[in-house]
Amino acid sequence: MWLPPALLLLSIPGCLSIRGPESVRGQERESVSVKCRYDSKWESHKKWWCRGAWWASCRILVQTQGSGREENGDRVSIRDDQRNRSFTVTLQELRQDDADTYWCGIERPGTDLGAQIKVTVGPREAALTVLGSQASRTRNTSRPAASSRPHSRTHYMLLAFLKVPFLLGLVGAVLWLEERRRDVAEPQGQPIYANLSSELLTRDTRV
Repeated sequence: MWLPPALLLLSIPGCLSIRGPESVRGQERESVSVKCRYDSKWESHKKWWCRGAWWASCRILVQTQGSGREENGDRVSIRDDQRNRSFTVTLQELRQDDADTYWCGIERPGTDLGAQIKVTVGPREAALTVLGSQASRTRNTSRPAASSRPHSRTHYMLLAFLKVPFLLGLVGAVLWLEERRRDVAEPQGQPIYANLSSELLTRDTRV
């Protein structure tokens, strides 16, 4: 049974000395981390992570040895950052049945210190649906850039059908003018040769 923070303040001695989030949520087959903070003078004490709705009967899953070294359990690890007076618990490869009430605590003579944390696990299908919708939005936003390609292709086709025939026509016009100039030049030179040949024939006959 999950207890509201107001009742925890009355039921757990010294609970203000350790603090954590009221709840965390992770996705199936992924990991989720929980950071719990504590007051000074508890740095060298052992820190632990246990599971169960009842404080007195929760089952410890992993705990430190009073140092900053990381300790590992079954799909769970804990590391104590004594300089910043906080320790982090990481739940790995989450399953649906990992959803439960947990406690982060500090070992001390008498009653340990603890803070209750609710862990929930979302189905993997929901996570995949969210990723799929994000990917779909990404594809939709990238379509305008791809749609500009047909416009550029159309532009090159217009260049090929309009400018190339124009250039060919221009070249043809230049060649036609050059041919006309030659045709005009040839008749002007033709009477000179004709006159010379007629004069030679006339002289021959007179002789």
